Amino acid sequence: MIKKEMSALLLLCILLVYSGKSNAMNKGEKNIPNKEVSVESDRLPIADPYVMLYNNKYYAYGTGGTTKGEGFACFSSDDLKNWKREGQALSAADSYGKWGFWAPEVYYIESKKKFYMFYSVEEHICVATSDSPVGPFRQEVKQPVWEEKSIDTSLFIDDDGKPYLFFDRFNDGLNIWVAELTDDLLQIKRETMRPCIHVSQPWEMIWPRVNEGAFVMKHEGMYYMTYSANSYESPFYGIGCATATDVNGPWTKYEHNPLLQCPGDLVGVGHSAMFRDKKGQLRIVFHAHKDKEAIHPRGMYIGKVKFRKQKGSSEQTMYIDPEYITPVLKK
Repeated sequence: MIKKEMSALLLLCILLVYSGKSNAMNKGEKNIPNKEVSVESDRLPIADPYVMLYNNKYYAYGTGGTTKGEGFACFSSDDLKNWKREGQALSAADSYGKWGFWAPEVYYIESKKKFYMFYSVEEHICVATSDSPVGPFRQEVKQPVWEEKSIDTSLFIDDDGKPYLFFDRFNDGLNIWVAELTDDLLQIKRETMRPCIHVSQPWEMIWPRVNEGAFVMKHEGMYYMTYSANSYESPFYGIGCATATDVNGPWTKYEHNPLLQCPGDLVGVGHSAMFRDKKGQLRIVFHAHKDKEAIHPRGMYIGKVKFRKQKGSSEQTMYIDPEYITPVLKK
């Protein structure tokens, strides 16, 4: 009887903890909406960052960085080091949902002559459009791309022009799925949904069970997915990589993961995205904790991504240079 009571108590504790995690998978922004807000900081105070190069200028977006913690701000730079605030890129009034604005990514779609912002709000995936990279972005129809709760969305357009959306689902913790998008990029084709990766390596086992923040790029015929694992609150939040020969998988994780964890003086590094700079160098942007004692507000950092051939093989391995740029927000 005692053993049964202890088991029941343990199960209750786990359920209570998991319930708290599942509300926002412990991202923190819903229950502490202002902790990412620190526009006075010298660092660029955004988490889940994304950088786009357009017309020889860099634009950055991320979680936080707005005065009320609603919607998203836009920042611009000519050199990746010095950034200025361009203003509010997306406001809550122009979007489905009122809380939990997370992880925006912006793409210019040449065929449509518009900028598309993919993001999460109230734990649902949304898409907004604009004629300018600085916004304002708006949803013509204020609804998610599908009804199920899911977050951390990322667009990938393959060589044949077919669009895919990678995102996290709340099943068995957080794990990464992919689905084809409709031609207007506003909805997923549910019949094409496939699982990609889930928690499976020893370094990922810190509670809660999280594989999140996928970003996919293609290099010499191989698909590379960077992703993050562990609780975002953990100093050992880090970035791993998985590869596939088909965008739908199967995906194989590197045995030597993580690729980036606690570089230099940073802790809690993760939720990355990749882009090419003005010289064509492949870059990776990610966030880290405020410092070793405090998580919020998190800040943006930029590193380099490179490839090297495996010994005795023609295959190439992605790696992340541990040196990084600390962007500065200019007043």
